[in-house]
Amino acid sequence: MSRDPLITAGLNLIQQALSIFDSDLRLVLVNRPMQRMFDLPDPLVTPGAPFEAIIRHLAQRGEYGEIDDIEAFVHSRVDLARAFEPHYMERTRANGRVISVEGAPLPQGGWVTVYTDITAVKTQEALLRARSETLSEEVLRRSEELSRTNRALAATNAALTEAQRGLAEMEARTRTTAEMMPAHIARVDAAGRYTFSNRRLAAVMPGRPTEIVGLHISETLGEQAYDRVHPHLEAAQAGRPSTFEFTDEMSSRRIRAAFTPDPIEPGVYILSQDVTEETQTRAALQQTRRREMAAQLTSGLAHDFANLLTIILGMQSKLARLPLTPEAEPLISATLQAARRGGQLLNRIADITGPRRWQPEPLRLSRFLGDLSVLASASLPEGIALRLRDDTTGPLLLDPGLLQDAALNLVLNARDACGAQGTITLAAREVQDTWLELAVNDTGPGFSDTALAHALDPFFTTKGGEGSGLGLAMVYDMVKLAGGSMRLRNGAEGGALVTLRLPLRRAIGTPNGGLVLLVEDGADLRETIREMLTGLGFAVVEAASVAEAALLAEGLPDLALVLSDIMLEGEETGLSLIERLAPLPVRLMTSLPPDHPYHAAARALGPVLAKPFDVAGLAAFLEPQPA
Repeated sequence: MSRDPLITAGLNLIQQALSIFDSDLRLVLVNRPMQRMFDLPDPLVTPGAPFEAIIRHLAQRGEYGEIDDIEAFVHSRVDLARAFEPHYMERTRANGRVISVEGAPLPQGGWVTVYTDITAVKTQEALLRARSETLSEEVLRRSEELSRTNRALAATNAALTEAQRGLAEMEARTRTTAEMMPAHIARVDAAGRYTFSNRRLAAVMPGRPTEIVGLHISETLGEQAYDRVHPHLEAAQAGRPSTFEFTDEMSSRRIRAAFTPDPIEPGVYILSQDVTEETQTRAALQQTRRREMAAQLTSGLAHDFANLLTIILGMQSKLARLPLTPEAEPLISATLQAARRGGQLLNRIADITGPRRWQPEPLRLSRFLGDLSVLASASLPEGIALRLRDDTTGPLLLDPGLLQDAALNLVLNARDACGAQGTITLAAREVQDTWLELAVNDTGPGFSDTALAHALDPFFTTKGGEGSGLGLAMVYDMVKLAGGSMRLRNGAEGGALVTLRLPLRRAIGTPNGGLVLLVEDGADLRETIREMLTGLGFAVVEAASVAEAALLAEGLPDLALVLSDIMLEGEETGLSLIERLAPLPVRLMTSLPPDHPYHAAARALGPVLAKPFDVAGLAAFLEPQPA
């Protein structure tokens, strides 16, 4: 038996008449005593019956006594119903029966009304009045008033209980909604203590407690974060709202906070959001725009400068072929060298202002640092040691080309600072699951105050005529393209310390490598997928048809897996490779729609990689499948 019939059956058993109307003044429910008490026809007790029709029916039957204008009476009752207020009243019906009417609004709109026949109670009161010889008129009157007041009070209590229940439900819904928000919502009083929190502080600022109501804001945030927000809190307490951002050192997150004064009583509402990824993206976009502007400003100058250098080189070459005095030869040679250095400088400027982009791909830092050691060691004198430390926990999404350029630049700068003897340390670690930190420290004299202030400015150099002043500027450009930050300072044990922070993006499911047979009939597409596979650490052999793939597989005992398109050259499809190359794992990819018979057949045999896909999608697809 369903729930609604059970409720209706229960309501039919009570002695009181009951009706419920919704906010549109349509009947939701009446019980059987209600229909009997007012002798209502079946159409008027059917859910959806209009309140106006029921009132008109009762007025026409004389329920409310003699009425001159029934329609005006009906309209007035409808208007009262639209502005429904809780009430209790007693009235005598046309048939002489006395009823009490108790009405209460519902939280969702509409109202419920209960009618109780109190004729017997009234009769007893009348008998008591008539037969009592000892009770005074005043006692009788007060007794009747008390009885009436008690009934009204009971109705009021019922309405308050229902309102309290509605408020409790509303508060529960509001709290649940607030706790689902990807932000911390809170209120502090005039003393700075939390009076409300949606318990999301720890999600926005890791390391903080979850239950904070009753605590002072300084206790929950810590000294550094509280120092940043305290001026804004004081301003909000004084009635001035503010929105600001700050970096939380404890969690390494970028936080945006909005402080809004409470308009009712002293206090401040607080909205805090983690905008770390947004800030990283914004920094990368700003750097791209700066590069575009710089490219526009320098392209014309560089073009003219290149023409002048070409003329200078040409003229000097002619001078070198003329019979000149011995004193002129070193001057011509120096001029040529200066012009060639000018050309190199133009190339460096082009590297900064050209259309470079951050193009991340899966990269293991251990392998990257090993390659960097090989590249850098040839440029380091015997007296300088290079120490590398990798504390990362897995492959990350990075641009290996730009990162290598930046790391080499920093290592060579450190080499120049150390002189003939010293140590260069390059360490990689993860910070709060938010940043990849690369720190390069040397044992040289460290940064001067001037260098700390201007080292990132283009063309600033401490190497005199031997430096272009573009090395650190290029590193800074790379960091900003990635959405990261760069910090220069002197280490605790001396020497310069350059710290790069790049957004930490983990590579999803990067395989461990091996030999892959790539079967794809499109030459351009085969080249693209081959580059993805080699970037993931695989060695690749290629085929364009099932026959060619089967022939290659016979001679490759170390083959790890086969990645094949479904549609290939010849009559056979990639589906046949699954049987022909068993027990080798064959993974299929396709650009066919999901409802194509070949695509459906492939899915029945195992996972299928849909084209187009990126390197992350390919890496995830090639992860070993559960047995």
